[in-house]
Amino acid sequence: MYAEGVKEYRDAKRKAAKAFGPEKVLSLGSHLPSNREIHAELERVIGMYEEEVLPERLLNLRLLALKHMELLAPFRPYLVGSVLAGTVTGRSDIDLHLFADSPDEVEEFLREKNAPFDLEVVTIRRGGEFFEYPHIYLEEDDVVIECTVYPPEDIHRIPKSSITGRPMERADEKRLRRLIAETVGESAGPAP
Repeated sequence: MYAEGVKEYRDAKRKAAKAFGPEKVLSLGSHLPSNREIHAELERVIGMYEEEVLPERLLNLRLLALKHMELLAPFRPYLVGSVLAGTVTGRSDIDLHLFADSPDEVEEFLREKNAPFDLEVVTIRRGGEFFEYPHIYLEEDDVVIECTVYPPEDIHRIPKSSITGRPMERADEKRLRRLIAETVGESAGPAP
């Protein structure tokens, strides 16, 4: 995930299993590390190799996330993922959850703002059911902003984290502003 920029734990595990040969891919599942173990190792590697650039990169990504959350305010955005958690690399994207009656509503809004985007529908399995969620991709300064569009009634249904299995951590604009203020305060050092 660090060296090659693989974004999803599932994809990283498949790639690792393939290194053992095609006949082993299906049989290695229980022998591969958990998402939590992979995440912990990823944090360690990022800290080891990127300690010097991490604070500035994280601040820049959070500022960019805030800019897009302000733009997308009508859709009550939440920041999730690596930019919120602070585990970012030079390839990290920004993950936002939006809430709208229809993805068309978000698309029309972006067209009115002259904001270019791409759209993809991603199927997610929750329990025994499959759900389709539109993902809208924006890009700025070579950073992808991935916006997943949920129906408004899902705003209080917090998805489970693929790392912990518990409700996903997320931040609204107000919380993100506090995180940015704390980060800027820490980098300024103590007052004279």
